[in-house]
This record gives sequence, structure tokens and C-alpha cells, in this order.
Amino acid sequence: MAEPNRTVEGRCSGCGVAVQSENKGALGYVPASALERRPIICQRCFRMKHYNEASSVTPDQGEFLRMLNEVGNTDSLVVHITDIFDFEGSLIGGLQRFVGSNEVVLVVNKIDLLPPGTNPNRIRNWVQKRAKEEGLRTVEVALVSAKRGTGFERLVEAIEEHRRGRDVFIVGATNVGKSSLVNRLIADYSDLDAEVTVSSYPGTTLDLIRIPLDDGSNVIDTPGIVYESRLTELVPKEYLGMIVPHKPVKPATYQLDSAQTLFFGALARFDFVEGAHQSFTCYVSPSLTIHRTKLERADALYASHAGELLQPPRKEDIDALPPFAKHRFRIKPGTDTDIYISGLGWIRAHGETGAIVDVHAPKGVKAIIRDALI
Repeated sequence: MAEPNRTVEGRCSGCGVAVQSENKGALGYVPASALERRPIICQRCFRMKHYNEASSVTPDQGEFLRMLNEVGNTDSLVVHITDIFDFEGSLIGGLQRFVGSNEVVLVVNKIDLLPPGTNPNRIRNWVQKRAKEEGLRTVEVALVSAKRGTGFERLVEAIEEHRRGRDVFIVGATNVGKSSLVNRLIADYSDLDAEVTVSSYPGTTLDLIRIPLDDGSNVIDTPGIVYESRLTELVPKEYLGMIVPHKPVKPATYQLDSAQTLFFGALARFDFVEGAHQSFTCYVSPSLTIHRTKLERADALYASHAGELLQPPRKEDIDALPPFAKHRFRIKPGTDTDIYISGLGWIRAHGETGAIVDVHAPKGVKAIIRDALI
């Protein structure tokens, strides 16, 4: 395996990319006047950290996969961070193939977004079952909130227990909290001054960042994998604050008759096609407006009011999204089921009598049926 890039001379301490002062539009740009500052930080990271500005410069997906594939050539512990609010969208497909025989600690971040009183043991059992179904073998599942520090002490213990002096690779999809976790590790286990850049935008880390630990091993932060099957990767960036929750989700329950529809802004649509009167509970960002209408009026409502009554996004940004594609699901009687839309959330079908439902979401966005999380 090639030597990973270190957070040293010539590298941005925030994202790991090689710095340069010639091209403002390219990755790693640092004004010549700032090249002597320490720690060195590229303009992209500086503006994200201090002004929460998105960057139009994005890393190459093929390079992400190449670096991830190299993890399998090492003897290390792999810490895979996922997002409980977008679990299937943030789980790296085929990760076991990439990491080979290396052990995997599965970290489930953002548990602070779940409704108060959610049973952590149920969540852990659910995660273990879903991970196994996806072909991932884990030595431990850790439930954490990088934002609040919840579960972090146990996670550090698990890492120490399983790494046995080896390097630790941190892997995950974009915007699942990898950099926040690495910064906590830096604070607790390293005298390194620099912090990895943390922002709400995908693709923050652009290269391998190696953080030395006191025993001579390293924590290595890898770039996030970009999955365009997540709605959050497709919407214009200014709407992410409305779609991604930043506080605990408040479940919204609707008593629906067949032939009724729920719109989630203009981002997705849920049709109750067939079944007896029953309840459906929505777990989405509190900032997202849900609009109920009759199924027979749904097409006309969207055509007339997408971007106005139904938003986000605003009317001028509707064309930035792919057209809706329809997904049909049959819910068996007596089952607790989620209809999950990657990047948006999920609708729990309580399933007393069964139902047929359709989900309309931008083409390419993952929509699946699964056992209920809550």
C-alpha cells in the first residue's frame, strides 16, 4: 500500500489535499501570503469552517474507491461510520470486499436525532440485523452522537480493545460525521494542533489524513464516498438545512384512507393506494412541511404548486432535480414496516391490515421497504 498522505508540510490540515497557490479554482488553493501559517489550511476548508460556505470543487469518486480499496492491503481496524437517519444510504456497499479480513467496528452516528425515549437496545439489534443482511461482519456496534459526545467513551474503549496497537481507518459516506469523530480522537489522544474540517456539505475530506497517536500507530481519516442514491446529494446545497434534521425528530402520524397522498415539500410523494383506513407515521426533518391531499388530485397539485405551496425546493430550483420515479410496495398484514427514502427519512406503516403504497422520489434516489426501526 502506498504511504498515506500526512498532515504535514504541503498538505491542508483540514481536508488532507496538497496545497497550491496558483489556481484559485482548483483543490488545495492557499493564497501565497498564507503559505507560512501553521497549521496550514486551504481556502475551501477555511470558508466552510468559518462561513459555512459550500465549494463547487469536488473530489474524484474513482480516487475515493482506490483509497478505500487499499485498506484491504493493511493489517488494521476499520471503523465504519453510518448515519442512523439515513442508514441504508450511508452504509458502504460491498465494504467487506474492500477491507478484506480486517475487523470492522460499526459506528451509528446521530442517535440524538431519534425521538426521546427510543430504546437503544432495539436500535442496536436492528442495526446488527440490517448490517448482516447487507453482508457486513462486525465485531461491535456503537451508538453515538458526535455532536453531543454521547457514546463516545464506549467507542474509544471499543477501538482500543479491537485495534490492538494497529492503525485505525475511519471510513464512511459523505456527511455522516466522520470528521467530527476524528476531531474527538485528536482532542483525546493526540497533541496535533490542527482539526479536520467539519461542515454540513458532502465531500469535506478530500485525501487520506493521518493523525499520529502516542503509541506510534495512526488514525487515518479517509474521504467520504459520494452516493447519488441519497436525496441529500441531489438537492441544491442551500436546502440541506431543511432536509437534514439538527434536533430530535418529532414523529407525525396521519390517519389515512386509501387514495390519499402525502407530499414532502416537492421532494417526494407517498400514495396510500389500497387498504383499510390506517395510520402512517412520518420521520422526517421538523423543517420539512408535509401536505396531505387526495390521490386523484396529486398530479395536478404538483404540476401547479411544486416550488410554491410544495417546497423545498423553490420553483426556480425544481428543474435541478431529476423527475420523479415511482416505487410500489406491498405491506403485509400484521407487520411493522418502514418505507424508507434515502436522505429524506421514512414512513412507518403500522400494517394492521396490510396496504399497497407508492413512493415517488427523484429518479435514482433509493427507496426500499424494511423492518421498522422504531
